[in-house]
Amino acid sequence: MKTPRDLLHQHLLTPRKSLGQNFLRHPHIADEIVRRAGIAPGDTIIEVGVGLGALTMALARTAEKVIGLEIDQGLIALHEAEQDLPANVELRRQDILRTDLAALAADVGRPLHVISNLPYSISHPFLFLVLDNRQHIRQVTVMVQEEVAARLMAQPRTKEYGIATVLFALCARIESLLAVSPEMFHPEPAVQSRLIQITFAPETAPSASEFAMVKKIVRHTFGNRRKTLGNTLGTAGFWQQFPEIRPENGKALANDLLRQAEIGDKARPEELAPEEFIRLSQALGKMVAESCA
Repeated sequence: MKTPRDLLHQHLLTPRKSLGQNFLRHPHIADEIVRRAGIAPGDTIIEVGVGLGALTMALARTAEKVIGLEIDQGLIALHEAEQDLPANVELRRQDILRTDLAALAADVGRPLHVISNLPYSISHPFLFLVLDNRQHIRQVTVMVQEEVAARLMAQPRTKEYGIATVLFALCARIESLLAVSPEMFHPEPAVQSRLIQITFAPETAPSASEFAMVKKIVRHTFGNRRKTLGNTLGTAGFWQQFPEIRPENGKALANDLLRQAEIGDKARPEELAPEEFIRLSQALGKMVAESCA
């Protein structure tokens, strides 16, 4: 079996740092990813970043179909030349960040299961893309940097706890599946990696309007995370997001909002559990509704 280095060399390719390319070196890791991801024989899997195909081929041995999205034309040409991908793999030149996930889910005929040895350069936009399209996604099984996994699964009152932690906690269950060391990749990344699984839970998630309100609160407060909520929510910049309310005194409105949500004005955002942000959004929604009445 050709090594990743040999295969790239044969096709006059090198890993592209700009695309965050780190290829799986050992097939047994790909098999372990498939096993832990819980792939079933009738599944259609969306793979983001086919790379040299180690994970693709492991997926194809279990799933009914694999739709592989790959942005690098050089790698697509490699697979076309090698003819190495199984018949149940459909390779598309496509950028996940520009993909219409609603249309892809309609094409597949069910909510998506997305799997990726994710290029670390796109971890942040990718995660928020799937979050914003959660109604079209069943699960995301993804390899990310250890620090990204830590942020997603952080607890309140820790430095890792932040915007992504809160928003994902309100919509999904996140499970750590596997720690993967740098030597499992070519080239070796400078960080530890972790395979996580994100399972969206629409039955317990807030409504679309409530979630939109939570996002505004979370982004604003964590953008000033060292300030108290009384000070952060009392600024004109916060209330300008809600033109229905024309505050004469933003500080007084903030104190009223926090009082309705039963949250102290001296609290800081990292001290609040996700459900407390829901209480804030509900209280704010009530204030907006009353202003429109």
